[in-house]
Amino acid sequence: MLGVFNKGLVNPPQELHSPASMVSSKKPKLPEEIVKDFLSLNPKNAFSITLGASAGSIAYVPPQNPYSSPKRLFCAVDEIHCVFLGNLYNLCSLNKQYGLSKGTNEAMFVIEAYRTLRDRGPYPAHQVLKDLDGSFGFVVYDSKAGTVFAALGTNENGGVGLFWGIAADGSLVVTDKLEVVKESCAKSFAPFPPGCMFHSEKGLVSFEHPSREMKAMPRIDSEGMMCGADFSVDVHSRRSSMPRVGSEANWAL
Repeated sequence: MLGVFNKGLVNPPQELHSPASMVSSKKPKLPEEIVKDFLSLNPKNAFSITLGASAGSIAYVPPQNPYSSPKRLFCAVDEIHCVFLGNLYNLCSLNKQYGLSKGTNEAMFVIEAYRTLRDRGPYPAHQVLKDLDGSFGFVVYDSKAGTVFAALGTNENGGVGLFWGIAADGSLVVTDKLEVVKESCAKSFAPFPPGCMFHSEKGLVSFEHPSREMKAMPRIDSEGMMCGADFSVDVHSRRSSMPRVGSEANWAL
């Protein structure tokens, strides 16, 4: 999967940008080229969706075997787009909890939970994500709100991984393919931190430790050049928080 979100829509962490990208033999690419190259890797069944001139694009490759694991799913409902990777082991109980049908898959669940809690739910995002049992990663784009929401489970037993980086024009690139982010972002990329969520307005937060700040540590690659940053929880910090009520109780914030 691939998500490219324009600079005006999101403000990715500054630490992802590496000055080494400008002197590297491979330069970062523009969004249009990134999407085109991704589609060329799977010309028979890959497709992309343009999210608007000021938003970006999502590209997706359907699995050859729909029953393969980990799952790779795409869904769009009421102008909310979701790409989901992995498996939720407690999907049946989650569907029951949210009043969804038994046939609801993981991507559909994420959209319905996002929409329900965005509009009416009192629960913060970190509580919702901590209730998900499984190995998972997903990216949601909400056209109505103009926001991006991405999350990666702790995935202690491996399985699902995400990478993020900065394109030539400052756009945010999110993908599950290491080679794609390397070719797209040169030295300005890093693994997306497990147990974390990113919101285009609120930034990066650990849903495992939501009261703590995140800290960035520069990554050095095999060539001895700075390559983005690894993000981890700063156990000595504490995030300031304000209670949210009414329309401010948006689970994605």
